[in-house]
Order: sequence, then structure tokens, then C-alpha cells
Amino acid sequence: MGIRNSAKGIIISEDKILVTKNRDSEGVYYLFPGGGQEWGETLHHTLIRECLEEVGKEVDVKELLHIREYIGKNHEHAAFDSAVHQVEFYFVCHALNECGDQAPTQPDQNQVGMEWLPIEALLEYRIYPKSLRKSIIEYHNDKKSFVYLGDIN
Repeated sequence: MGIRNSAKGIIISEDKILVTKNRDSEGVYYLFPGGGQEWGETLHHTLIRECLEEVGKEVDVKELLHIREYIGKNHEHAAFDSAVHQVEFYFVCHALNECGDQAPTQPDQNQVGMEWLPIEALLEYRIYPKSLRKSIIEYHNDKKSFVYLGDIN
């Protein structure tokens, strides 16, 4: 199996971020919308397509905030995705046409909805990758952080 690129959106509006709401045997958890890059597609186009599919939002892709490697065998849910090796590019995004919400066209398997979460309270939520919560709070408070994060959770 090869290494896969994935574009993820940190969609910010005022003091909140938009995430997908998901459910597993442990309860509710949240993910950043986005997904796998297709051949011939830029990361920006990947993210625009994926945000429409998962949260029904057109987005304006802004700066690259973080790059994370996800090597499945090194994480707590390794039994499900031990063969996955993915490089994830996290971009700050702004939603366009905020009044014109559309239903997601292709939600992920465990997705049960989407939710705007307050940035200052992110540490209270089960969001993956967990380490990104603190970085987003710092970004929101105008503190810079490292772009390349490595294989973190």
C-alpha cells in the first residue's frame, strides 16, 4: 500500500470551527472535513471538493497551517487502520455563502452530522488529531506554531 495525501480544512467563522460529528463504540468524536487527493487534483481542489461532500460548504482555502503524518499502526485505533500511511495537509479555510448551507453529498461512514465548535473550548471535545486542538487555539490567539508536526495524535 502506498502513501496517500489528504487535504483537511480548519473552517473558521468568528470564534468557531466547523467539524464533522461522528460516532463509534466509544461515543461522539469530531474530525476536520477533508480527504484523499485524486490524481491530477491540487490539494486546494481536493479540499474544496471534500468540504462540499462532507459538510456541504463551499470554502475559500487560505494558508497551510499544519502538515501531519498519520501512520495507522502507531495510533490507538490501529486495529482498524494499521496499514494506512497518510500525509495530511491542514489548511485554514473560510466558508463562502454562509447562508446557503447544503446537505453533505458524501458524508463519511461514521459521520452523523456536523457542528460548529467554539475554538476556546476545543480541549473539551474528542477531536482527532487531538494535538491540533491546542495549535488551533494558539493560531486563533495569534501565536505561531510549527507547520510540520510529524506522526502525532
